[in-house]
Amino acid sequence: MSQQVVISGVGVWHPEESITNEELVASYNAYVDSFNEKNKQDIESGDVAPMPYSSAEFIEKASGIKSRYIYQKEGALDIERMKPKISPRSDDVLSHQAEIAVEAARLALDSANVNAEDIDAVIVSCAYTQRAYPAIAIEVQEALNIEGFGFDMLVACSAATFGMHRAYEMLSAGNASRVLVINPELVSPQINYTDRDSHFIFGDVATATVMELADTVKSEHVYDVLSTKAVTKFSNNIRSNFGYLTRAEDVEPYGVDKLFHQAGRKVFKEVCPMAASHIEAHLEKHNITPAQVKRWWLHQANINMNTLICKRLLGRDATQQEAPIVLDEYANTASAGSVIAFGLHHQDLVSGDVGVLCSFGAGYSIGSLVVKKR
Repeated sequence: MSQQVVISGVGVWHPEESITNEELVASYNAYVDSFNEKNKQDIESGDVAPMPYSSAEFIEKASGIKSRYIYQKEGALDIERMKPKISPRSDDVLSHQAEIAVEAARLALDSANVNAEDIDAVIVSCAYTQRAYPAIAIEVQEALNIEGFGFDMLVACSAATFGMHRAYEMLSAGNASRVLVINPELVSPQINYTDRDSHFIFGDVATATVMELADTVKSEHVYDVLSTKAVTKFSNNIRSNFGYLTRAEDVEPYGVDKLFHQAGRKVFKEVCPMAASHIEAHLEKHNITPAQVKRWWLHQANINMNTLICKRLLGRDATQQEAPIVLDEYANTASAGSVIAFGLHHQDLVSGDVGVLCSFGAGYSIGSLVVKKR
C-alpha cells in the first residue's frame, strides 16, 4: 500500500417514528391474550402451549434496549397484523431501502466535506436487501449522480465492517480514490412481533461512511485505518430462511423460520469469547494493548455482550465514554450499530488516539478496524 487509507466522514440517519418498550409490550401482551383465548380449549387439553407474557423490565434487563426507531410504525402494533405496513412502490420510483441509504449517504458526504462527483464507488452492505437485483447500490449511485460503480453485500451484522474492509482494499489497490459505504438496515419487516424472545431486538436505521486516501482529505475529523481483520465460522444459531426458493418449496413464505430467529444463549456463550480473542489478536498486530485503546465502537446487539467483551479485554468494566452504548435508543440495528456508536462518539478524540470498530453476528462473522485519529 503506497498511501494511507482513512475514514473521512460518517452519517447516521434514523426514521422519525419510534416504539418504546412499553408500547411494544402492550401490543404483544394484547396479542397473547387474544391467542390464548382463541386457543383456550387446546391449551387446556395440552395440545397447544400458552403464549407467555412479556414486560418492559424484562426487555431492558435482557438487552439494554429501551426503544427502537421504525421505518413505518403503522401495523407493527396492530394485534390483527403484527408487522409494519409498508406501501409498495412502482419500479420507476426510488425504493424504500435506497431512500434511506441516500439519506445516510448525504450526511456522510457532508461530514467528509465532499460531493457526489468525488465518489468512485458505492458499496451497500447490510443484513437484508429488499430485492435481489438490480443492486440497491447501483440505484443509490444513480440517485446521487455518482459515476463509477456500485455493488451490494450481505454479511448480516458484520456487513458494515466487511463493507469497509472492501473499501480499504479497493483504495489500497488504487482501484478507487473515494468509496462510499452505506448500511441501510431496514430490518423491521423481518421481525417476528409475536415472539417474546426476539420481537424487541431490532430497529431501523441507515449509516454511511466515506473512505479515501489521506492526501485528498478535506474534513475535520479523520481516522487512519491501521488495518482490518475478519473471520467467519459457520453457525445456525442466528438464521433467516426467507429467500427465492420458497416459491418452489411449497411452504409458508412467511413462516416463523423465514423470519429472524436465534438461539440467544448459545450466541452469547460462543460469540463473546470469539470476539474478544479476535480483537486482542488484531491489536497485537500493532503492538497495542487493550488498555491503550481510547474508544471501543462495538456492535450493538446486547449490552451484556458488550460488557462481557470489554471486561475480557480490559480486566474491568468499560465506562460509557470508553465503550459507548447506543442500543438503548436505537436497539440492535444489525450491521449499523458500531457505525452509529462511531458516528455519535468520535469527535472528542484527539490526534494519536486509537479506537476499534468491531462487529459480530450471524455467520458467525466478526469484522474489525483499528483506527487512529489524525
